[in-house]
Amino acid sequence: MIYEMTIQVRVANISEGKSWYGVLLKRGPDFEPHEGFAEWELLPGCWLQVAEGEPALRSGPVRFGVADIEAERARLIHSLNVEDFIIHSRKEVPVKWATFEDPWGNGIGLFQYIDQQEIQNRIIPILGRHIQ
Repeated sequence: MIYEMTIQVRVANISEGKSWYGVLLKRGPDFEPHEGFAEWELLPGCWLQVAEGEPALRSGPVRFGVADIEAERARLIHSLNVEDFIIHSRKEVPVKWATFEDPWGNGIGLFQYIDQQEIQNRIIPILGRHIQ
């Protein structure tokens, strides 16, 4: 039985990595067990690990669900100078999505359910409440 998961990206400089991912995730790491390593618990039992080391170019993407992809796009372009952030959609796919790279070449992305009720249906079991 799988009950937790971790996803790891590597960055050339942990200080810069913690700063960049801190802005992306809107908070500092939850756990720093040792030098060169930081972790964010994104959802209960789901951890993003940022480790200092040789980046695996073109890895990922790791995509994060958001309630408003356009607002997040504007924030990330402004706050992190993210380039090539194009929001895609297809008639048969229930989400809009975008993929970009962090400064170390790791694939990062966002997605948003098009149906606002679907967003709430997915968030309520996790947060125990609606989001605005």
